[in-house]
Amino acid sequence: MLKTALKPRWIAGLVFAIVISGVFVLLSQWQFGRSTQPEAPVATTTEELKPLTTVLQPGDFFHGSDADQMVTATGSYDPQKQVLVPGRLNDGEKGYWIVAAFAVQDAPLLTGAGASPQTWIPVARGWVADPADAATPPSGIIELTGRLLPSEAPLPNTDAGPGRATAVSIAELINVWEVSSYPGFVAASTELSAARDVGAAATGVDVKPLNIGPQPPAQKVNWLNLFYAAEWVVFAGFALFIWWRLVKDDYHRGLEDALDEAHAAEMQHTQLRPAEQHPEEPRTPDPRTPDPKVQS
Repeated sequence: MLKTALKPRWIAGLVFAIVISGVFVLLSQWQFGRSTQPEAPVATTTEELKPLTTVLQPGDFFHGSDADQMVTATGSYDPQKQVLVPGRLNDGEKGYWIVAAFAVQDAPLLTGAGASPQTWIPVARGWVADPADAATPPSGIIELTGRLLPSEAPLPNTDAGPGRATAVSIAELINVWEVSSYPGFVAASTELSAARDVGAAATGVDVKPLNIGPQPPAQKVNWLNLFYAAEWVVFAGFALFIWWRLVKDDYHRGLEDALDEAHAAEMQHTQLRPAEQHPEEPRTPDPRTPDPKVQS
């Protein structure tokens, strides 16, 4: 069968089949890439600055549509209400978030037992590698700009230690600070006091800004494109299979033709064999028949 496959026409056929298979494989890769490509995000207004008091209400449920919204707020910090949250990464290095309580002006007040006379929101002000580098929050009226994020879940059965929290968890922080809070927190972008930058990063070179961007849309698998990707792979294999099957059929036809030619040659050789090659054997006279010469 190798001799049949090495015929010029089948070598050319193999090259053609490989080219077709290569095209099918490229189409399969393209469909596979589309199957894991995130859907184009719907146009949002999360980068448009909105007042915090119009986006989220204290005591209300944190809606998913509110996450990542850039907000503004005016208020003040309490220097006694600041914690460090460990295990936070910055350029691959582990460190701490500086999280302080921010009293929001004109925010609705919560009612009920234990409610504080002000409504607060935790603000993640910056990142430090060494807890000793954490600066205290600025005093006075602050104009805050940042990204609104949902509360994190606290780490169970974990004692973060004095002046620390296991996560930026509203449930954990309101128990530490004993204040009424919004159901989310703000990752600060800018903190201005009388138009002067008083952000954590402006207080020292060892404090890094968070620079938290909007979260990318959730990646979904497009099963239809994944099916098409597998289908193109099958087509690529089928192109090579067709070539192999044609070569095999040609090989078997060659064998049948060779057998037919051999059989025809044998029949012709038998028909043309001369009669003298088969002489008649002499007949033995019957002893009971009288010899005509003796009778005469």
